[in-house]
Amino acid sequence: MRLEDLKARIAQEGFVVDIGAALAALGPSVKQFLDHDPRRGAGSSPGGGDSGRSPGQRFAALGFAAIFLALVWGFTALRSGDDPAGVFIILASVVGGYMALNIGANDVANNMGPAVGSRALTMTGALVIAAVFEALGAILAGGEVVATVSKGIIDPALIPSSGVFVSAMLAALFAAALWVNLATVISAPVSTTHAIVGGVMGAGIAAAGFAVVNWGTMSKIAASWVISPLLGGVIAALFLGFMRAAITNREDKISAAKRWVPVLVAIMAGVFSAYLVMKGLKRVWKPDPWLIAAIAAAICAATYGVVKPLVARRAAGLENRSQSVHGLFTLPLICSAAMLAFAHGSNDVANAIGPLAAIIGAAGSGGIAAKVEIPLWVILIGAAGISLGLVLYGPKLIRRVGEEITKLNPMRAYCVALSAAVTVIVASTLGLPVSSTHIAVGAVFGVGFFREYLSARQTRARCGPSENDPGNGNGATYRRRKLVRRGHLMTIAAAWVITVPATAAMAGALFFLIAAVQR
Repeated sequence: MRLEDLKARIAQEGFVVDIGAALAALGPSVKQFLDHDPRRGAGSSPGGGDSGRSPGQRFAALGFAAIFLALVWGFTALRSGDDPAGVFIILASVVGGYMALNIGANDVANNMGPAVGSRALTMTGALVIAAVFEALGAILAGGEVVATVSKGIIDPALIPSSGVFVSAMLAALFAAALWVNLATVISAPVSTTHAIVGGVMGAGIAAAGFAVVNWGTMSKIAASWVISPLLGGVIAALFLGFMRAAITNREDKISAAKRWVPVLVAIMAGVFSAYLVMKGLKRVWKPDPWLIAAIAAAICAATYGVVKPLVARRAAGLENRSQSVHGLFTLPLICSAAMLAFAHGSNDVANAIGPLAAIIGAAGSGGIAAKVEIPLWVILIGAAGISLGLVLYGPKLIRRVGEEITKLNPMRAYCVALSAAVTVIVASTLGLPVSSTHIAVGAVFGVGFFREYLSARQTRARCGPSENDPGNGNGATYRRRKLVRRGHLMTIAAAWVITVPATAAMAGALFFLIAAVQR
């Protein structure tokens, strides 16, 4: 799809009309890079190949990434001056920028994939919206103070010296970035938080032994491998089941949509307001639970009052079919994707800049602090890296999550987005360890498997038991339709399970390598 076609479609569908003008203002090389057909295969990861792009486009993407890292290196070198620890600060800044690129290439797909897969957004529109809101979330709500050791998985007091701590954090950050890069190459959406957790654990063990690790915390993280996708999948399937029963399976679908779509959009607004406060703004504002509930209720009520007449006006004249109803979820889905991107940028930017801030703090003070202030320039590196990584390499994982696991329409994608926010809120309230990446991808699988269940039930009602069912006495045989790609399920599940041990092993090896070079 060419750039002109994307502009025409954006204008026709009424989505963010200024995106076309914004792209037109970009330099020719950037426009040429974005002007390829994402369906032929889009994106990879820094250093990864991509058969869907021409050699020139792959070289351009790699060149933009290299220029960004070179700028980070040059800026940090000028800032460091004659600082004795300048070499480590420069290295950490470059590696932090590399990690930010990989977060953008991999993790952001979980928020944008369903919107693109359902055709609510074009790939270009998704990239622009996500890049803007990821950067805004990181800059405005990324926080001025960050924990130096991710999730409290090691005890920094047991690290022998600040020099050893700096080496451990550098090894952890580099190992996590390499692993997320590899995961993106094989199109596996992984948790960047778990990658950092594994890196810190492995580097900590290499630096101070197994006693440095908080194994209780690690057991909770291991539990999240199962809890997160199951919760996300079940909640998404429940939402989809309700919407089908209340709206699309009704004889008068339009009347049902007028009744329930405003309610569902109001629920989304309330849930996402709570989600943003709990996850997106938690580094700058931590209100009491009752205040969060009051904010969510107020926004829910206000949204219902605004949306109900809008939906009634939009539904007037629509055909009485499911496809017409699906279109009513398009704009709410775009809004939810933008809010998820803002919350992700504010929360997960710490995966790139947390260890970097720790290194700068330890190198500057000579001590190891549990929390450090984040300089603005560090936040900007994280924000710019995430947005650039998304634009350069994000389409590959966006396609995988949104199009290649199961078929999505706006209503199904809406269930995925709503499930992601609801699951995080429920899990946080109950104290359950969850990963937003695993929740979002699990929700996509949940929707797909629920569709399989409904398809099998409908076919069984028409034809009787399947050929694999015992007691098939009417001679009717059929194969169950598989609406979820099992190969993707196995690849993604395997990547999830080995993320922590793999990054731990890589970080340990890198720590010993750094120590050997320093001798």
